[in-house]
Amino acid sequence: MMRILVTNDDGIEAAGLHALAEALRPLGEVVIVAPDRQQSAVGHALTVSEPLRIVPFRSNGQFVGYAVNGTPADCVKLAVTTLLPWRPDVVASGINHGRNTAVNILYSGTVSAATEGTLLGIPSVAFSLDAYEAEADFRAAAVIARAIVERLPFLRLPTGTLLNVNIPALPLEQICGVRITHQGRSLWRDWYERRRDPWGREYFWLAGEYVLADGDPEADDVALTQGYVSITPIRYALTDTASVEQLRQQFGELLPISDVSHAK
Repeated sequence: MMRILVTNDDGIEAAGLHALAEALRPLGEVVIVAPDRQQSAVGHALTVSEPLRIVPFRSNGQFVGYAVNGTPADCVKLAVTTLLPWRPDVVASGINHGRNTAVNILYSGTVSAATEGTLLGIPSVAFSLDAYEAEADFRAAAVIARAIVERLPFLRLPTGTLLNVNIPALPLEQICGVRITHQGRSLWRDWYERRRDPWGREYFWLAGEYVLADGDPEADDVALTQGYVSITPIRYALTDTASVEQLRQQFGELLPISDVSHAK
């Protein structure tokens, strides 16, 4: 039986979080440690300038985990290193309300929670549903999440690799299948709307539109739009290895900085 840490970035009361936890309970012991409020698009932020506090959280009178006044990455790091009496076999993040594909991966608190699990050496997966309406149906996504988590410890993913899973907002029988995908190139065309509050003070509100800029069927956004579950293995080794040799040639013969600073 697995020990599973469940978290998210939509907050501990989010329907997707509890759909995921309920789906995973037959696999073993499940504990939720999640932000006490909405934390979408916080990326991999950690709280360093104020204390973290936890509050036990109950659903239908039953203890299910803890709410934390921090970020998704805070929740995973705190749970694994300090809070839980056992080390999780899996970190499952989600089910996020909205897709996390292409450039969204960089901003996503859902993906960052799974990334933190991976950095701590735990097999981790992020789940997102391609739906934004308030009454989104997470049932099919929960079934798919369970099937993936059940297999996750046996995949032997390379150290530092996690799975980013995006699921169409369709009934289970209408989902076309699964594609193993790569991060796409779609992006936001965004801007800030200039507004005024009731006292006449100016403020700015982020607005924009998401542009599908990819035609590759193996790109995450394309697969999702075509009705497939998109599973993308991702990692955060950020070095641009293709540029290393070029930069060595350009900078390899520079004088030591101390010599440059004294050159006349």
